[in-house]
Amino acid sequence: MGMTMTQKILARHAGLESVQAGQLIEARLDLVLGNDITTPVAITEFEKAGLTEVFDKDKIAIVLDHSTPCKDIKSAQLCAQAREFAKKHAITHFYDVGKVGIEHALLPEKGLCAPGEAIIGADSHTCTYGAVGAFSTGVGSTDMAAGMATGLAWFKVPSAVKVTLKGELPPFVSGKDVILHLIGLIGVDGALYKSLEFSGEGVASLTMDDRFTIANMAIEAGAKNGIFPVDEKTRAYLEGRVDRAWTAFEADADAEYDREVVIDLSALRPTVAFPHLPSNTKTVDEAAGTTVQQVVIGSCTNGRLKDLAEAAGILKGKKVADGVRCIVIPATQQIYMEAMKAGYVETFIESGCAVSTPTCGPCLGGHMGVLSNGERCVSTTNRNFVGRMGPTDSEIILASPAVAAASAITGVITDPAKV
Repeated sequence: MGMTMTQKILARHAGLESVQAGQLIEARLDLVLGNDITTPVAITEFEKAGLTEVFDKDKIAIVLDHSTPCKDIKSAQLCAQAREFAKKHAITHFYDVGKVGIEHALLPEKGLCAPGEAIIGADSHTCTYGAVGAFSTGVGSTDMAAGMATGLAWFKVPSAVKVTLKGELPPFVSGKDVILHLIGLIGVDGALYKSLEFSGEGVASLTMDDRFTIANMAIEAGAKNGIFPVDEKTRAYLEGRVDRAWTAFEADADAEYDREVVIDLSALRPTVAFPHLPSNTKTVDEAAGTTVQQVVIGSCTNGRLKDLAEAAGILKGKKVADGVRCIVIPATQQIYMEAMKAGYVETFIESGCAVSTPTCGPCLGGHMGVLSNGERCVSTTNRNFVGRMGPTDSEIILASPAVAAASAITGVITDPAKV
């Protein structure tokens, strides 16, 4: 029986010739990730178990990104705990204020994720790294603690959903629209504990930033992971970033899938997700005219340079509507620098936006954009659950950077082709 991309990676890391869906395995890890919310819990469990050493200081990444710069006493205490642990164990990949970025944009940027690797992170959107052909998935803080100590993790090998992409994206449609469309089709549990495996000639037309966005939100369909094949665009992205050997895996021709979903990229329209699930999707045409009080452009989903370029291109020479707050958050310090050099930051400020240092901030209702009662936000983040960004009667509409920027200008959900 043939294997999927994910199954091949897991077999290699378990030291087995083959694995099959449902099989329990113990796999070797190439990277263990934590942030300022989850790492302190993992540290507490690590020390409670009497553990004194990490398995490899070069294969652990700790990124202080959720509440930094620290927003209150508690967040400062959590960050201090993570700093102390990183110093004690000489963690190579420790990122603090001034060097930080949103973890799922920062790690690929730093070359810490490569094809064929097995990565766990105490954050659900760790599945982002499937964009470069890695198996990556979110785990709990206890699993992170065990991973830091042993370099191993237990997995149930997932079955797979094959997503075949055809055609090319039309103007003002991006990877965010692709993944929202897919989640709208299959639902938030449509790939529950399965691997979303993307294939087809349409993959070649997607930028790496599009792929990161799509893989990032695989979890919003319930998936264990999302993964793309390695092609020339992947190799070009890795060039100069990853200096270690890596192996790209392709699915076997006779690999088994639970189902196949075919998406014609050329037929897609800008897509948004209304409260309170990412599967509650509408096209921009159906949603047009819905009023908003806040717009957030950023996050681990859509804070990359392409995202900022799209938003700046729409905002250039225009103003954010009265009564609307537009917050722009570059995902990493490097992206911030590149956005400044390209003139995007100047465009944002001239348009009336607030530009923040890299942080997860508003995505989880932490800081830099918490909503008040009854307010509605268009956001390029990945979740629109009840109370996610503020009170339970506030609302989040998920959208692409293009739709978000257009909506900031008009104060209502707007087709970016019409501003």
